[in-house]
Amino acid sequence: MTTANTAMPETVLAPEEAHWGRVRASRRIADRSLKLICTAFTVLGVFVLGWILLMLLFEGITALSPAIFTQVTPGPGTAGGGLANAIVGSILLTFLGIAIATPIGILAGTYLAEYARTSKLAALIRFINDVLLSAPSILIGLFVYTFAVAPLGSYSGWAGSIALAIIAVPVIVRTTEDMLRLVPSGLREAAAALGAPTSRVVTLVTWRAAKAGIVTGLVLATARIAGETAPLLFTAFNNNFWFNTNLMGGVSNLPVTIYQFALSPYGNWQQLAWAGAFLITITILGLSILARYVINKDNAR
Repeated sequence: MTTANTAMPETVLAPEEAHWGRVRASRRIADRSLKLICTAFTVLGVFVLGWILLMLLFEGITALSPAIFTQVTPGPGTAGGGLANAIVGSILLTFLGIAIATPIGILAGTYLAEYARTSKLAALIRFINDVLLSAPSILIGLFVYTFAVAPLGSYSGWAGSIALAIIAVPVIVRTTEDMLRLVPSGLREAAAALGAPTSRVVTLVTWRAAKAGIVTGLVLATARIAGETAPLLFTAFNNNFWFNTNLMGGVSNLPVTIYQFALSPYGNWQQLAWAGAFLITITILGLSILARYVINKDNAR
């Protein structure tokens, strides 16, 4: 009886052990299969992006010359020329767009983080901001066209700057709110205990504590709008000359110039399009590196 009793558990547990062994084996196979699939698609993505970047570097660097920065865009079928007017126009439009978007974005983000955290209005604003973050830029260009271009009957740099500002505002709002929410509540409570009103707490405490993150948001917003083409097609458009001081009429800019030159049958224009694409890529890369540097420097403190 003793022998039989001691042998029974082995006969009962053996099927369970076999079952769990099969389960563990199937899990290992599934885990390795998923890992292999993820690795394969990662390699594929890196290969495609690397191919694009290498082609851009090769074509862009070979197309660079001092004339790119000193001469205006050439006419159809002509030799030589550069992108000086397009470069200056892009810098001006981006600067005006950020100048318009910065106070709106920072103040809106501050309102959401400091004054109306849980209100229904704040929830509605966040929802609209999220929609704008993912909205196609061409729709924003059409929206600005209907009230800033069509009524005036002319393209303008101001309309292009407004379109870029609308694209940049959601990025600044989201970043500002997130950075202000990371400021410890103890800092606000300490300032309030000293008798400081909310406005002074915001300007002297929370903004200072979150300034690195807010600046990072501004840099990311600049990188976001620096290469936008679609909204400028409907607002600032383009020309082959220097812009007017009042910014009325078409304003030359790199994104639209690249778009037009890349589709042209002229070899000279195509080379200039590669050079312009290289300049925009390097600029956006530099802004992204600057944003990461600011974040890492702030975290190191």
